[in-house]
Parts: sequence; C-alpha cells; structure tokens
Amino acid sequence: MTIQTLSPRRRRGFTLIELLVVIAIIAVLIALLLPAVQQARETARRMQCRNNLMQLTMAVHNYHAAHGVLPAGTVDHQGPIRNDLETGYRISWIARSLPYFDEGVVYRRIDFAKSAFEEPNRSLGQHSLRTLYCPSRGTPGFAYGACHHDVEAPIDDDNHGVFFLNSWLELSDIRDGLANTLFLGEVPSGPTWIDGSNRTLRNTGATVVFESTYAPYAAALQSPSGGADGEGADVDPAQAGLVCGGFASSHSLGSHFAMGDGSVRFVSTNIDGDLFRKLGHRDDGELVGDF
Repeated sequence: MTIQTLSPRRRRGFTLIELLVVIAIIAVLIALLLPAVQQARETARRMQCRNNLMQLTMAVHNYHAAHGVLPAGTVDHQGPIRNDLETGYRISWIARSLPYFDEGVVYRRIDFAKSAFEEPNRSLGQHSLRTLYCPSRGTPGFAYGACHHDVEAPIDDDNHGVFFLNSWLELSDIRDGLANTLFLGEVPSGPTWIDGSNRTLRNTGATVVFESTYAPYAAALQSPSGGADGEGADVDPAQAGLVCGGFASSHSLGSHFAMGDGSVRFVSTNIDGDLFRKLGHRDDGELVGDF
C-alpha cells in the first residue's frame, strides 16, 4: 500500500501592489465620508445655536411678563455709549435676563448697585455661560447680542431697535409686529457679557459677515444701500469709540437671528441691505418680504 503524504498548502500573501490598492480604496472612502461627518457635526452645532437663541428670546419675554417691559439694552445716566471706555453704569440686557434662562445663581451674585466694571460684576461678566456659547466658535466667550438700531449709529436713547440705552420697551411699542422685528443675533465673540456696549448690542446697518473676516469698525459702516461690505471703509479716530458694528457668526454663509415672536431664522450673508435694515427697526411701517 502506498502512503501519500500531504504537504501543507502554501499560503499566498498580499503583494505590494494589492496592499497599495487597498490603502488607496480606504483613502477614497475616508475622503468621501469625512465631509459628510463634518457636515453632520456642523448641523448639530447649528441646531444648538438655534436652541440657545430660542432660550434667550424666551428669557426676555419672561422678563417682560414679570416686569411689564423688556430689559433695557443697557442702562446708564446719559449717552451715547463710548465702547472704547469703561465708564458709566452700563449693565447689559443679558445680566437682567439671567434668571430667565436658568442662571439665577450668577444673577444673585451681581451687585446692581455697582457698574459693570466694578467687582464682583467685572469678574462675573467673564464667567462662561452655556446658553451664551455657540459650539461653532470653538473658543470661549459669549456669542449673542441684541439689536439696538437699524443703521450704524452710537448706542443712545433714540435708537430704532428694541434694545438700546434705557429702552425698557413694552411689546406694544413694537408696532411692526414681533414676527417682523429682529430681537437677537450672533455677534463677534467678546470678553464680557455684562457690559452694555457694542459687546452685547449691534445694529442692522451692516450686513452679516463671517466672524473670521470680521473687521470691528470697517464692516460696521453703512453703505448707500443700507448694508455694508466692509471693504476700504475709513473711520474717524475721534468717532471710533462710538461705532457699534454689525452682526457676525462662525457659520458659513450666514448667521442665526431670533425674531420677536421667538422664531429663529438663518439669514444669508447675501441678504439685501435695505431688507436687513428694516428688520432692525421696530416701527418704520415698512413691509418685510421673505428672507
């Protein structure tokens, strides 16, 4: 009888070319999937940003329900507000709204007998609050401000917006209708939310810009059409401290805004300047179309 011995089967490994092909396929898959993952993350961040603005709008409405007026944009003995100087009282609308978006602990530590620049208020204003943070920023600081005027002008007691110097408006003062009037929006990140200056108040005299390209003064100047492109604008150094500036965000193509009725809209950076200006005026009687 013949006995046959079976030799072990020789295993074939990957060749270098096959390995490179596999690596190339994996690289292509990553390249295809990564933008989708990033887009999904940004969508989640935008949703959180929208929710923050909804909470803040609800907070100022609850303040109105409790006090009969909306919180003033800023409080001081006289205007206009000089944004380059830390003078006056200048407690912001955010500080007065704190109990209405679950920040009662911080609110109770504020000494309202003192200005925004005295302790403990100065330190409290630098405290990071979750509702004031937009996750798309990637840096600490607050991200939201209120609209004080429809054109570029100093913060004063004769502004056309809803939140300005010693404003204390009733909802009935907003004659254009809550759905047609801009309350809050995204602003360039600032160091303190307790200061009622251009850190927490902005206007619609400049169209929305992407924050990474934001020029604090140049982008704020009003163009003949009511908007601004921020290119080549000059500012009188003597007036620079009075310039307030427009809205800005870290979202590409636009910014979130909360209207007076609590709805949150994503406004394109290409919005018509005249239309954007109308949204910042509480009682101009102008018709506002789709945007």
